[in-house]
Amino acid sequence: MLLKRSRSWLPQSRWKYWLKPWQHVDWLLFCLPIGLTIFGGIMICSAELNQGLTDWWWHWLIGGTGCILALVLARLRYEYLLQWHWFTYTLTNLSLIAVMAIGHSAKGAQRWIGVFGFNVQPSEFAKVGIIITLAALLHKRTASSLDNVFRALAITAIPWGLVFLQPDLATSLVFGAIVLGMLYWANANPGWLILMISPIVAAILFSIPWPFAISFSKDLNFGPLGLIWSIAMGIVGWRTLPWRRFGLGCMGALSLNLLGGELGIFVWNHLLKEYQRDRLTSFINPKADPLGSAYHQIQSRIAIGAGQLWGQGLFKGPMTQLNFVPEQHTDFIFSVVGEEFGFIGCLLVLVVFCLLCLRLLHVAQTAKDNFGSLLAIGVLSAILFQVIVNIGMTVGLAPVAGIPLPWISYGRSAMLANFIALGIVESVANFRQKQKYWS
Repeated sequence: MLLKRSRSWLPQSRWKYWLKPWQHVDWLLFCLPIGLTIFGGIMICSAELNQGLTDWWWHWLIGGTGCILALVLARLRYEYLLQWHWFTYTLTNLSLIAVMAIGHSAKGAQRWIGVFGFNVQPSEFAKVGIIITLAALLHKRTASSLDNVFRALAITAIPWGLVFLQPDLATSLVFGAIVLGMLYWANANPGWLILMISPIVAAILFSIPWPFAISFSKDLNFGPLGLIWSIAMGIVGWRTLPWRRFGLGCMGALSLNLLGGELGIFVWNHLLKEYQRDRLTSFINPKADPLGSAYHQIQSRIAIGAGQLWGQGLFKGPMTQLNFVPEQHTDFIFSVVGEEFGFIGCLLVLVVFCLLCLRLLHVAQTAKDNFGSLLAIGVLSAILFQVIVNIGMTVGLAPVAGIPLPWISYGRSAMLANFIALGIVESVANFRQKQKYWS
């Protein structure tokens, strides 16, 4: 009788032993991306059904590889990243430099490197690299002082500039979202963050040809909204900057916004490619160029509207099956969801992403140290920004920025980078409590 008991106990003991390293993993956080990956493969299959392509198969294969990689990372202590964060930062910058030196171009941008016959996009992995670097910098020296804020911005400036020069405007915007989110979580004054983005707003307001505006240059017009914005930023500077003198605050904010306006106009006219400028402006008035820069967005909106409440049905969307929407398996994958599953399908996808973001926020709040909390917030900032921009551009509420929808759009480098980020966050969740078997 004793022998039978030992035999029945042995498999259960082994099962618990093998699950021990993952017993504190957030399984809901892990299963949600897997569900999105499976659903994304089905959407890619529908988008390419009449094209003879098999990207859906690669999507699932890379997704499965990413799942295994995430599980391995979840079992390793995330604290080890602290010892290697400068190595990670150096490797990130070297990979971005390599793209400019030996990378190959496609669609007007040089973003890919050939590795063993596969095209790898280092800028996707650079998102993870900058999250690790900023978390390591801010976990001890928080962003409660301007010195630490400028230090974090200086560290980010190098990979951001390399990505921008590829040119990859979309990924550089994701970098900005990551930095703002992590600085806010690291106790940066919200007013400082507003002042950081104020030059971008100023560049937009000052480029509008207002009547009776004061012209500082050929393209810079100091109109009524620019004046109101500058005064508002002066008040913010007076209330939040270390020197609390109204005159210095106003003059500093005014100078910052004028400089930002000039730099914004210069970037717009001389650094951005023509197709990038068209993408940023076509969503405001799609009818101005319906067969050119606005074609993607117009077709996407038609496809989503055709889905109505319940959708046309899987593999039955006319716009999708007749290939009316360009780049539908990548940037515009959400239009497939809208046409074939309707408003209900789109709503369910949004609910899944909301749950995913809430779980990331929960891990950040319950992490045992600042480093782990900042890692989770960095991943949350990147995912949330990409979801908002991608869905916004497919429905006409944001410019076409070329940002994929995480775990649903086809993209091998983006898929692996997302699962690496997920594995790091799962490691933070897994080691929230001190575990005896790892001591």
